[in-house]
Formats: sequence, structure tokens, C-alpha cells
Amino acid sequence: MERLLAQLCGSSAAWPLPLWEGDTTGHCFTQLVLSALPHALLAVLSACYLGTPRSPDYILPCSPGWRLRLAASFLLSVFPLLDLLPVALPPGAGPGPIGLEVLAGCVAAVAWISHSLALWVLAHSPHGHSRGPLALALVALLPAPALVLTVLWHCQRGTLLPPLLPGPVARLCLLILQLAALLAYALGWAAPGGPREPWAQEPLLPEDQEPEVAEDGESWLSRFSYAWLAPLLARGACGELRQPQDICRLPHRLQPTYLARVFQAHWQEGARLWRALYGAFGRCYLALGLLKLVGTMLGFSGPLLLSLLVGFLEEGQEPLSHGLLYALGLAGGAVLGAVLQNQYGYEVYKVTLQARGAVLNILYCKALQLGPSRPPTGEALNLLGTDSERLLNFAGSFHEAWGLPLQLAITLYLLYQQVGVAFVGGLILALLLVPVNKVIATRIMASNQEMLQHKDARVKLVTELLSGIRVIKFCGWEQALGARVEACRARELGQLRVIKYLDAACVYLWAALPVVISIVIFITYVLMGHQLTATKVFTALALVRMLILPLNNFPWVINGLLEAKVSLDRIQLFLDLPNHNPQAYYSPDCGRLGAQIKWLLCSDPPAEPSTVLELHGALFSWDPVGTSQETFISHLEVKKGMLVGIVGKVGCGKSSLLAAIAGELHRLRGHVAVQGLSKGFGLATQEPWIQFATIRDNILFGKTFDAQLYKEVLEACALNDDLSILPAGDQTEVGEKGVTLSGGQRARIALARAVYQEKELYLLDDPLAAVDADVANHLLHRCILGMLSHTTRLLCTHRTEYLERADAVLLMEAGRLIRAGPPSEILPLVQAVPKAWAENGQESDSATAQSVQNPEKTKEGLEEEQSTSGRLLQEESKKEGAVALHVYQAYWKAVGQGLALAILFSLLLMQATRNAADWWLSHWISQLKAENSSQEAQPSTSPASMGLFSPQLLLFSPGNLYTPVFPLPKAAPNGSSDIRFYLTVYATIAGVNSLCTLLRAVLFAAGTLQAAATLHRRLLHRVLMAPVTFFNATPTGRILNRFSSDVACADDSLPFILNILLANAAGLLGLLAVLGSGLPWLLLLLPPLSIMYYHVQRHYRASSRELRRLGSLTLSPLYSHLADTLAGLSVLRATGATYRFEEENLRLLELNQRCQFATSATVQWLDIRLQLMGAAVVSAIAGIALVQHQQGLANPGLVGLSLSYALSLTGLLSGLVSSFTQTEAMLVSVERLEEYTCDLPQEPQGQPLQLP
Repeated sequence: MERLLAQLCGSSAAWPLPLWEGDTTGHCFTQLVLSALPHALLAVLSACYLGTPRSPDYILPCSPGWRLRLAASFLLSVFPLLDLLPVALPPGAGPGPIGLEVLAGCVAAVAWISHSLALWVLAHSPHGHSRGPLALALVALLPAPALVLTVLWHCQRGTLLPPLLPGPVARLCLLILQLAALLAYALGWAAPGGPREPWAQEPLLPEDQEPEVAEDGESWLSRFSYAWLAPLLARGACGELRQPQDICRLPHRLQPTYLARVFQAHWQEGARLWRALYGAFGRCYLALGLLKLVGTMLGFSGPLLLSLLVGFLEEGQEPLSHGLLYALGLAGGAVLGAVLQNQYGYEVYKVTLQARGAVLNILYCKALQLGPSRPPTGEALNLLGTDSERLLNFAGSFHEAWGLPLQLAITLYLLYQQVGVAFVGGLILALLLVPVNKVIATRIMASNQEMLQHKDARVKLVTELLSGIRVIKFCGWEQALGARVEACRARELGQLRVIKYLDAACVYLWAALPVVISIVIFITYVLMGHQLTATKVFTALALVRMLILPLNNFPWVINGLLEAKVSLDRIQLFLDLPNHNPQAYYSPDCGRLGAQIKWLLCSDPPAEPSTVLELHGALFSWDPVGTSQETFISHLEVKKGMLVGIVGKVGCGKSSLLAAIAGELHRLRGHVAVQGLSKGFGLATQEPWIQFATIRDNILFGKTFDAQLYKEVLEACALNDDLSILPAGDQTEVGEKGVTLSGGQRARIALARAVYQEKELYLLDDPLAAVDADVANHLLHRCILGMLSHTTRLLCTHRTEYLERADAVLLMEAGRLIRAGPPSEILPLVQAVPKAWAENGQESDSATAQSVQNPEKTKEGLEEEQSTSGRLLQEESKKEGAVALHVYQAYWKAVGQGLALAILFSLLLMQATRNAADWWLSHWISQLKAENSSQEAQPSTSPASMGLFSPQLLLFSPGNLYTPVFPLPKAAPNGSSDIRFYLTVYATIAGVNSLCTLLRAVLFAAGTLQAAATLHRRLLHRVLMAPVTFFNATPTGRILNRFSSDVACADDSLPFILNILLANAAGLLGLLAVLGSGLPWLLLLLPPLSIMYYHVQRHYRASSRELRRLGSLTLSPLYSHLADTLAGLSVLRATGATYRFEEENLRLLELNQRCQFATSATVQWLDIRLQLMGAAVVSAIAGIALVQHQQGLANPGLVGLSLSYALSLTGLLSGLVSSFTQTEAMLVSVERLEEYTCDLPQEPQGQPLQLP
């Protein structure tokens, strides 16, 4: 390489790349380092933006600023080519050899051509509304110093002095033109101007424009750098991420419709879920293991290359090309490792999202197909929220399950190379703790299962509480039911307490293990007669830290896999529930029938066209084994157009008969046939099911609006008077399950919905029970005998006087059809309705009575709950900007001020004792080094210059954060008493550190448990004390989301990431203390590095917060939609609306998946930038070291130490930024809990009721 550089630069092999030539920098250095490298970076970065999607409606011309930048870029791509012409002139035309000038000119031309194309693409994209990416503009100005230095070179060489040579003068003029073009480029960026409004005030996403599609169509460079996220991050920085539609659309392979189609190709009823997931997405997921393998190998290559580089600097005997190769290998390995690890995490999460979309969709599809045996709504919601997430944690754990043992094997081999068989003692100690950890993990899993059961019970109880909140408040049962919820929560917290303290025990064991293993290894090594050296000690320590990582993480990886198995079993049990199968249900049980009877009966529709409904020998039950009350119909045949009344005592089976016809019961035997089954039938259940929507939407129920039909339905169902007093008429939104309406209004809206569907068969389950006599008479004559006169109707009712005009009446008793005949025969057998009951029935429809007697009062009450627009459902509130200080204060108070201070003090004490242990080890080794200095060729007190190799420079891996750097005086010889003394002190400090670690782990577990209990207790109290109007305007799913997902986050996810944040913060403080004491000049790099990190994380956090909030907002409708579906499942099936609801679920899932995908992509966007910044810092230090080495100024010890701390510092800062942003994202759950805890309106307590 020296010869190649010498030929390219025209210099000597001993000095191939001179840094200075006279009074200015060397021209070869200027062209290669200051010109070619920035231009190459500009070309690569510009190529990342070539795939930016163009705005479909962007037809306005470019602004003057963009046009000026485009023109300057085009000229800058031409000037380097023109600059090559004078090179062909006689010698003396240029400052450098022809090869060097051609290389630099071609690289510059390619870079500016690429940049010109990128600018044209950006100018016609959403970036055209602004100045475009700042990084691209800054990189475009990086070649300016090279141009200025070349101009200075010409001035010093007297190019403009006589005699004037055409070649040098032409090149100088072209250089000046290039500088002018760069100046014009800078002016174009600074003043974008144009006919439009100021760029900073324009919305980045117009209201009528769809956001860009994520990732699809992007170049590979754009994918690696996540440049396609720029529009999304720009909207987040400007505060324009206000709704899910503002987020970039999902790639094709993440679209829920595509995922459903791919998954269904591998799914069949009764199949195992994991097999279907593997068939759909498993091969792609397994292929990602190659990325994991390469990344693991690169983790060991970095320290070895550092070792080679420091050896090169220390010995000074290898050629320069070797040093360049080591530095390039170090930089390339760091960049490649960062890219591969980043892409691995990104692709794994994409597969996770694919599996999530498929699982959530199949769960909803299963809910639509459930038979009569259905789980409680709370349990189904937990499957959707908790178990699905735990199942998908498998994706992150599976590859770790083989990757960690591989790391363990390699580390053990390298440790054996250092200390021989002495490592066996420490390994045995570590392996002894593995069964202990296994026992702890098993106990955690068992407690986790019990906690999930208690969580199911709590969410189920909260669901029931919210469903009956009006009755609860009317009876004053808030405290009693609140106590029941608190009892469930106490049992849940009891298991959570076990989990947290077992977690604390694991943290203590594995945090104290490195020091204990090190002591055992060193004692064993000394007792075997070997001499401890700095090489052995520091390398062994680094390897022990690398050994602890797989040993520490592996049990938790296994625990994650076991948790996924538990959730998989729970989901599989749900998927294995029997389906509602109309084909089998409405087909006779023909197994034991003869051939002729089979031919006669084994057909779905009745044998006669005039027969609409036929039941023969049919036995039904609510459970599949028939343990509950059975319904038996020996024979029933209903002709087309008949009105059939069904009467009997309470509980005799009238509603069960209608449910049996609708297919909502188990058919144990017999024959059920319905004419025109595919068309569905109209169903009005005894408990009306009303959606949280407008009255019109409830009536239309997805059918096209027909004004004439709609008017007739309103009239027939006596709804005109009710609509006239509502603030927005039929556009008025009703509460969830119709809680803002009276019982009579709900019944009539449900009846109107059934009538509007225009079916041929109607099953009406006592729609007259909740209305007064006048309204009931109106419904009978105008609706049942009027609009529905041409249809077949089965009417259950207690009011026998309304069945006199029926064509037939069925008498039910104890689940049996005992008589059937005309009304004149059956009605006398039915006990007459008591007169008092009939009189009381006049007031059953309270809202209707009010609407007649005092419409003003009703209207006034409704206006108090609704705005004049009639909109009852308000959009869920979403905070904007950074998480407010009061949220941090709320969590601090929830932990408890005394306990929080104790946690921080124990954390600092733990870090201080850890640093003290490292300092004492450094002191001990310095004494050994002082004693053996006479036997060493090149003594040194710097840990980096102690000849660490094979693989001694694992010292410089990020695992060793606290390399001692204190210069200490010489000490006494290394006798056995000295070894015993040093080991005793070292063990004492390690013991104190162990106690501090235990104290910190226990206090942190206690504090987070206290916070979890306090936050839930306050939330429950405020919700129970909220007025009824709040529950009318708030969907149950929105409230359940707080009690389920947000509480789970405060219980588990937030403490986990907060623990990492505190550990990173304490580690950074300890590292800075060691750096400041041992190598103060390295602190000069901290301010610029901190500024860079600050700007990157601030740009990220602005979008991360909003994406997290939008993710929570889009999760609530998924919960509400599933709960709504389970509540109205019979109506959905009867009207044939299941497909429409499935499409709505896909739409809601797509919005939530958008937020989840964008959140993950922005995390990876941050990660790749932090990692590349760290790699750039290490590469810069290595490059400077080579330059100093060439000048004879390099200190190998300081260089090695700088590299080791640069790796440690950037790794800690990366972890600190990532954990802080994740903690802030998790605190959104606390913010949402505090929103209900502090902002909910409360009922007056302890005040007498004021009656007018």
C-alpha cells in the first residue's frame, strides 16, 4: 500500500502521504482525505434520497432557492471534468500527478451528479415545501476546505505571477468558480423563498393528501439509513402527528389484508397456531439467523483489530499499510456490525408485526365464528392485548436461545487461552447458579400464570362494573364493587410482588457474579503457582464480563420462551372453541336414518316452498353436553307470511326457541330447516344491542340509505317524536350499548334496524315489553301488522291481547312446545295478565312518557350531555409535546419520596463501590508491574501498553467500562502475604458492592410495586366517582385500555426500562469520574459528542412521543370493537354483517399497525445513527493515531486507552438515550392514567340531594 500511495502521490515510500508541504497541507492529503472522502460521502448520502416518493399533486414550480441549488450542483458536476483538461498540458499545469487529479476529479463529478439528481427528486417531493434535509446540505459544503487549501497552494506557488502558464491559471479560475458555485449553493439553501407561504408555516401533509408509503420503492441505501422516514420525522418535529392518518402507510407486506391472505393459506380449523405462523412467516424469520450469526462474530472481531492496531503503534516495526488496514478494518467492522445488528432488529420486528397482524385478525375472526360457548369479554380482551404480545416476544427470544450459547463457547475458549484451567473454578461457580436461576425462573413463570388469571378476573370484573355502572350508581354500590376490584388487584399484586422480588434476586446474583468469579479465578491461578500480570488480569476481567452476559440473559430468554408458550396455549384454547357452523346446524342428524328418509330430510331448506321454517324432533341446549335446560320441539312448521305468537310463563323457553332458530344454541339432535337462510333474517333481541354511533347509523346498519324506506321505518317504529326532541335528530350519537336512551327507545331502534334490513323472516323477542300500551299498539298495527305484513314473523310476548290477530300461537312450558294452534284455542290457556301489571306497563317507557308530557325537560337534559351537533362520542384526548414534569412528579410520589431517595442513594453507593473495586485492582496490578519492571523490556503503567494480545485487547471492549488509569507509586514485592492482603481488600470491597447491589435491587422492586398499587387505586377511585355522563360519552374499550394495557405497562414494562435507565445513568457518572481523574484531555471530546447526541435524540423524541400516544389511541378502538362484536354477535350473524365488521376490524388494525411499525422504525433510525456516531469517533481516533505515528508523536498507551473509552462512552450514551426515550414513551401510560386520575369530573360527595 505504501508503494501504491507513493505512486499515486508522487512521493517516497517512506513518506507516502505527507501531511505538510512547506507552509500548507500536502496536496495529496488534501485531494484524498479532504476532497475525495467528503465527495464519496456526498455521493452515498445523495443516493439515499434518490428513492424519495414524489408528491402526486405537486405541480407548482420549484422555489428560487431550490432552482439555485440545482443550478449550482449541475455546475459543480461539470467543473471537475473541465478541470481535467489542463492536466493533459505540459508538466507544471497542476499541483499533483495525473493519476491523483483524475481520481479526485472523477469522484467529485460523480458525487455532484448524484447530488443533482437527489435535489431534483427532493424538490418534487414533500421536501419541496421546506429546505430539505439539513444533513445533505452540510455534507455538500464539506469539500469547501479542500478548495480553499488548493487555492492557497496556487497563491503560495505564484500561479498568477509572470510568466503566466495557461494550465495552472485555468485550474485556478475553475477553483474560484467552484467556490463561487458552493457559495451560491449555500445561499440557495439559506433563502428558499417562493410564491407560496413561508415554508416553516406550511403543513407538511395537506389534508387531502395521503401520507407516503413506508419503505416500498426505496433504494437499499435509503433502507439502511431510514432516509424514507424523513417526512414522518419532519411532521413529528413540527407537531403535525395528530392522528393515525398522519403516519406513513404500511408497506405491502405488512398490510393486514395481505397478512390475512397469507396466513389463511396455512390455516385451517383445528390446526395448531404455531404451525400456521411458521408456514406463513417462519422461513423468513429463520433466515434472519444469518444476520444474527454474522453480528455475533463481528462482536469478537472488533477487540482483536484494536489489539492489532495498538500492537502496531507500540512496536513501530510494521509497515504503514498494516496500520491503515487495521484502522480501516476497525472502522469497517464497526460500521458493518452496526448496520447488521440494526437491520436484524428491524427485520425481526417486521416479522413480529406480520405475526401480530395475523394473530389479532384470526382472534377477531374466531370471535365472529364462536358458538354458544363463549369466553367472557374480559378474557377475550386479555387475549387480544396481553397474550398476543407475550406470544410475539418469542420472535426476539428464539435466535437469542442459540446465539447466547455460541457467545458463551467462544468466550470460554478465549478465557482458557489466557488463564488455562484456572477458569474452571469460576465456571463451576457460574454453572452452580444456573440451577438456582432456573428454579427462580420456574417460580416466576408459575407466579406469572397466576397473575394472569387474577388479571383476567380483575378486567372481567371491571368490564361488568362498567357495563352496569348506571345500576351501580343508582344503588350506591360503588364502594362495595370497588372493594371487590381492589381485592382482585391485591391478589394480582401479590403475585407481581413475588415476581419482582425474584427478579431482584436474579439481578443481585448476576450483578455480583463477575466479581466473585474473578476472585475465584485469580486465587486458583495464583495457587497453581502462576504469576499474575496486567495482561492476564485485565483480559480475564473483560472475558468474565463477556461470559456473564450470556449466562445472565439465557435464563430470561428461556423464561420469555416459556411465557410465549403459556400465552400460545391460552390463545390455542380460544381458537379450539367450537364454531358456529350454519351448514351443520341447519342440516338434520342423518347418521342413523334410512336412505329414503335421508333423501327426504337431508336438505337445508324445507321440503315445501311455502314453508319458511321447519323443526322436527329438535333438541337444543345452551351447552354442548345438555346439562343446562333443554328446549325440545317435536314438530313445528311455519308457512310463509304467518304471524306466529309464542307465549308461556317466565323462563319457559320462549327466547331459547328464537335463539335455537337463529343458530345460537347447540343442536343436540333433530332437524332445523330455514327457507332463504343465506339472506339472513331480522332479529330483535330481548336485550337490545345498540352500537356507539348515531341513531341513523344504528338503523341503517351498513345498508344503503333509502329516504322513503327510512321514513316509513321511523313512522312504523314510533321514533319520529323521539327524534324531534333530540338536539341533532337522527344524527345524535347514543352511548355505548345505548345507555343514553330509555329501554323503550333502545327496543324501538333495534326493531327499526331489523325492519330496515327488509328480510323475509323476523324473530321478535318481546319488543313490546319496554313500551307503554299506546306505543305497543302503534308498533303492532303500524310495524308488525303493517310494514312486516308480507313477511314471516315469530313474536314472543307476555301481552296476549296483541296476539288475537296472529295466525298461530305456540305455548311453551319448561322448554317444551306443548300446544300449537289458532289464538282462539291457545290464548284462553294462558293466564291473564294481572291488571296491576298492565297499569304499570303504561309507564315502562319513561322516555316516551316524558317526551309527551314534558318535552322541554327531556330536551334540556339531553342538551346537557350532548352538544348541538349531536356528537356524544368525543375523540380520545391526546397530549402533545414532551411528557410533562407533573407526570414524573406523579410517578415519584407514587413510589414515595423517602423510598425514591433511598433507591437513588443505593444506586450511587453501588456504583461508587464498583469503581473502588476497579481502582483497587489497578493499584494491585501497578505494584506487580513495579516489581517486574526490571524484567520487562518496555515497562509502562498504562493498561493499554501492557502488550495485551491474543486477544488481550478485549480490555477495550465495551464490557469493560472502568479500566483503571490512576498512576500509582511502586510498592513492596509480591509475596504471599501481599497477595493475601490484596485479595482480602478486593474481596471486602466486592462484598460491600454486593450488599449495595442487593439493597438497590430490593428497594427498586419495593418502589415500583408501591407505584403500581398507588396508580391503580387512584384510577379506580376516580373512575368510580365519575358522573354517568362520562360513561355515556366514553366507550368501555377506552376505559378498559387504561385498566388493562396502561396498568400492565406501569406494572412491568416501565419498571424494566426505568431500571436500565438508572443503571446507564449511574454507569455514565462512574465512567466520567474515572475519565476525569485518569485522562482529562479525553473529556474535550465530550461537549461536541453530547451536542450531536442531543440533537439526534431530540429529533427522535419529538416523533416517538406522539407515535406512542397514537399507538395507545388506536388500541382502544380495537378493544371496543371486539367487545362490541361479542355483545351483538347474534344480530351480526342474523343480518349478515359479519363481513362488514371484519373489514372494520382490518381497518382499525391497519391504523394500529401503522403506529407500531412507525415506532419501531424510528427506534431503529435512532439506533443506527447512535451506532454510526460511535463508530465514527473510534475511526477518527484511530486515524489521528496513524497520523501521529507517522509524525513520531503517538503514545500507544494513550491511544489504546482513548479507543477503549471511546467505545465505552459511546455505548453508554447510546444506551442512555435509548433507555431515556423508551422510558419517556412508557411514561405515556402513566400520563394516561394521570389524565383520568386528575381530570375526570367527579360526583359531589357527602352533599344532600337537592330536589326542586
